[in-house]
Amino acid sequence: MAFLDVSGISVVEEGIVILEDINFSMEEHRKIAISGETGSGKSTLLQTIAGLVQPSAGQVMFEGKKVIGPHDKLVPGHPGIAYLSQQFELPQFLRVEQVLSYSNSLSAEEARTLYEVCRISHLAKRRTNQLSGGERQRIALALLLSSWPSLLLLDEPFSNLDMGHKSILKSVIHDISDELGITLILISHDPYDTLSWADEILVIQDGKLIQQGDPQQIYKQPVDEYTASLFGKYNVIPASKSELFAEGTSNKRKGKDLLIRPESVTLAASGGVPGIVTAAQYFGSFYELDVQVEEVTLLVRTNREGLKAGDAVQVKLKNVWWV
Repeated sequence: MAFLDVSGISVVEEGIVILEDINFSMEEHRKIAISGETGSGKSTLLQTIAGLVQPSAGQVMFEGKKVIGPHDKLVPGHPGIAYLSQQFELPQFLRVEQVLSYSNSLSAEEARTLYEVCRISHLAKRRTNQLSGGERQRIALALLLSSWPSLLLLDEPFSNLDMGHKSILKSVIHDISDELGITLILISHDPYDTLSWADEILVIQDGKLIQQGDPQQIYKQPVDEYTASLFGKYNVIPASKSELFAEGTSNKRKGKDLLIRPESVTLAASGGVPGIVTAAQYFGSFYELDVQVEEVTLLVRTNREGLKAGDAVQVKLKNVWWV
């Protein structure tokens, strides 16, 4: 029996299909990230798992029990599942310790551990109207975790955070999983948030689950350009030119475009495909070059210094993928 089993979930609202036949399972202590464009249905999926949105078809099973939707339950939600939305609220003008004490049924030791994990112990005497956005978010998170859920759902937790608070929250999320043993699913638009954290990624497009896999598979072998675009820059070489670039590569597919990430285009001393640098940009730890090869412009990421527009180079490809 899976820890979480999402089976045939569809959501239709006022004749508009929000989710269509979503299926996936999750084992306890695995970390899943959900990626997709704004409006693709990610938040609705998370809310359906939490029991806050009524599915039009299908069911969610959590720890062997069906998650009941709001049409069949007076108070929406499911025991053991906590959901933090982007629009969380805290009581105004109260001290943090007051806010936390109202919903805290933990022992003193459990509470201390939770507050340390959420990096909020030093905020106890502050009033909620004196907190930054990142601090308020961690207080809201501690409130949810005070019920000690088995599954935590986070909807865009990193949005609108500066780098400092984002770094703190990443540490908090890591410790929620590793120290508290709580299983997590989160939504994020930033590929660096998902690729470095998740055990598995679900890609949603127009309410459909179009790809599911580990971060390396999703990044290097995206099912299409939409998926590729969610996780960073990429090159698409049209089928008419793909044989020129893919000489010597495996997994050739005639009539298919070739997709490759910029760091997988290498500059060779010899034996590569000749091209001309048309632009060069410096990004600190690497350079990005535009290299014109016949009618194709390739984005190349390299550590080689001194190249400029007009220089002749030779390129080779590795880790190509056909879409």
